[in-house]
This record gives sequence, C-alpha cells and structure tokens, in this order.
Amino acid sequence: MNFGRGPPVVLNVGGTRYSFSREVLKDFPLRRVSRLHGCLSEKDVLEVCDDYDRERNEYFFDRHSEAFGFIMLYVRHGHLRFVPHMCELSFYNEMIYWGLEGSHLDYCCQRRLDDRMSETYTYYAAEEPPGEPGGGPEGKGRRPPGTEGGKWLERMRRTFEEPTSSVAAQVLATVSILFVIVSMVVLCASTLPEWRAPGNRSMEEQSRIIEAICIGWFTAECIVRFIVSKNKCEFVRRPLNIIDLLAITPYYISVLMTVFTGENSQLQRAGVTLRVLRMMRIFWVIKLARHFIGLQTLGLTLKRCYREMVMLLVFICVAMAIFSALSQLLENGLDLGTKNKDYASIPAACWWVIISMTTVGYGDMCPITVPGRILGGICVVSGIVLLALPITFIYHSFVQCYHELKFRSARYSRSLSAEFLN
Repeated sequence: MNFGRGPPVVLNVGGTRYSFSREVLKDFPLRRVSRLHGCLSEKDVLEVCDDYDRERNEYFFDRHSEAFGFIMLYVRHGHLRFVPHMCELSFYNEMIYWGLEGSHLDYCCQRRLDDRMSETYTYYAAEEPPGEPGGGPEGKGRRPPGTEGGKWLERMRRTFEEPTSSVAAQVLATVSILFVIVSMVVLCASTLPEWRAPGNRSMEEQSRIIEAICIGWFTAECIVRFIVSKNKCEFVRRPLNIIDLLAITPYYISVLMTVFTGENSQLQRAGVTLRVLRMMRIFWVIKLARHFIGLQTLGLTLKRCYREMVMLLVFICVAMAIFSALSQLLENGLDLGTKNKDYASIPAACWWVIISMTTVGYGDMCPITVPGRILGGICVVSGIVLLALPITFIYHSFVQCYHELKFRSARYSRSLSAEFLN
C-alpha cells in the first residue's frame, strides 16, 4: 500500500508492508508511527520499532498484521471496530501499542470492551513514551542501574509512594494510617464539651501532645517523599501532595499565631481564625486516599469525568432557574388570594427546587396552591431524569478507573511476593 508522495518509508507489520512518504509520516494519526519522523539515529528508531533495514528504509514491527489492517482502516475512514474472531482485550492491546485509546472505538465496540474488562477485571495501561515514569528500563522512570545511590533513592521512593510495593512500604502505610486515625479521633474528641471544660486542662494538654506527634510524623513523611522524588515541580503539583500541605500548614500557622499574640486578649480576637485553621486539619482524612484504592478511584473518576460533572451542573442550574421562577410566580407572584411567604423571591424558591430535584424534601417549605403542587411533581420527576442521564458515563469511567488502579496494585503485589520469596 502506498500513501503520499516523496521518498518511500516502508512499514512491515507482521509481514504486511505499507509504504508512506516522509511528510505523511510526520502527522500520522498513530502516535508510534509519527514518532519515527523525529528519530535522529538508528538507536532512536529501534526504541520505536523492532528492527530496521537501512538499505530498504524499512521498519519492522512484530505485531498482529490483521489488527493493524483494521487500525489502518480507521486511519483512512475514521471508524475503528474489532477484528472478527479476535479477543477484544488482545485487539485493545494492539490499539494501545499504536497509540490509540478505547474512546477511538465505535460505540458498539466500546460497550463490548467495557463488558469484557468488567468480566475479567483486566486493565491494559497505556504505553508511556521513553523518559516517562515506567516508560522502560532506560527511561526516566528508573534510575541508572549502575549507581547504588540511584537504586537506594528509587527503593525509598517506591516505599513511600507505593504502599503495596514491598513489606517495608506496607508497614509504613499501616503506621501512617494509624497516625491519621489517632489524629482524627483526637480532633473530634477535642470538640466535646467535657474536653473543653475549665477544669480539664490535663486532657487538653495530652491532646496537644498527641496532635504535635502526629503532625511531626506527617511533616517528616512529606519531607522525605519530597527529597526522594524524581521531579520536584511535579511533586508539588500532585493533588495528594497538595492535600498533605493543606493538612500540615494550618497547625504551624496556628502555632505561630499563638506565639505572636500570646495568651491574652489578642488571642481572643484571633480565636475565630485559629478555630478555622484547626478544622482545616480534617484534610488528614483525605490522606487515606494514598492507601485505599476506593478513594483513589473516586478522585480519578472525578478528574476524568469533569465534562460530565459540568454537564450535570448545567442541567441542574437550568432546571433550577426555570422551576424557581415558575414556583415564585404561582405561589407568591399572582394575586390568587393565598400568598406563600416561603416563595417570596426566586433565590428562596431555588432552595425548594434543589431539594425537590434531588428528592431530599426537608419539608421546611412546600407549595400550597394546586398549580404549585403540579409544578412540584413535574420538578421532582425532571430532577430524577436529569440526574440519571450522565450517570451512565460516570459509571463506565468509574469501572475503568477501578480496573486501572487494581491492575497497578496487582503489579506491585507481584513484586511484593517476589520479595517474600527472596
């Protein structure tokens, strides 16, 4: 097959040859093929393909030729479907190799893939380019094997970042979880009236000591992870590390404010700020996401489904604007002899709309006119329908995120088993 003009570049995929021009190769839709255009040496070429013939200018890929034929049909016509009589997961593996994702499949094939992955609890991680974490033995994800310092730093990094990577990592994760639980129990107990009684100074002092020990552990853990991280800027931008900073910083700010204001009337004026900073330590609970796949799945799903979440928010806002205006008009705006003071304004009616659409129904306000009650029934039914529409997309994303994290956890569990055997 020939594509484009100019000096030909031949791709040999499992024995089937495809001829391209160098210009076509530059903007080729398949990421692995387009990477050939930027290769400057034969070593770079062999990182992309399996073999290279300089005389024929031919690149060899030891991959499934029939699967690549269907992928080339997608390149030419824009439709990607599964190869008949081929396992969906095997074809998906070929897609990932060439730089495609599940979203490139036609909708019917996407459903088949989701069902197949749900049945087998399988996830194929997308291939990362060289230089990315996990991108190969020579990439940035692993330090040079010749240096003992690099090995030690990599082992330390995995111990602190991957709780299932080794026995030491599991012990460290268990200790960290215990500190989080203890700090949460102390924080909750400190709000009890018995703890804040004037004659209970000893209990308050003990809680402060426990809190300081927990903060010391969290601070040391955060500093060590920052030191052993490969990319310091990326470390600061990661959401879990930002949460760690938000959980630790309020304690030191409150200590500094106490030191500067002293135990006098100035501290009374700063009391509200200190209480707010103290309650911000509730972010410690989110630290558990580092050790539990369920919380990680929730965060990853929200990150990938932000478009669906925005769409859901738009649905609710549009419905709220319509129903609140109509309910205010029917209950208070028209001169029907009975005026419902709860619907005196559209903002007040918005509260009734949101609790009706979500089927919560606190009962603090309700329509009293017949048209208002009819509108209330329509509002409830509309809320059920509008909230259910994006749930399907979010559910499929949640399943895929769970499989991805489960696969990653299983990969580190295998290394943990090898450590036990050794």
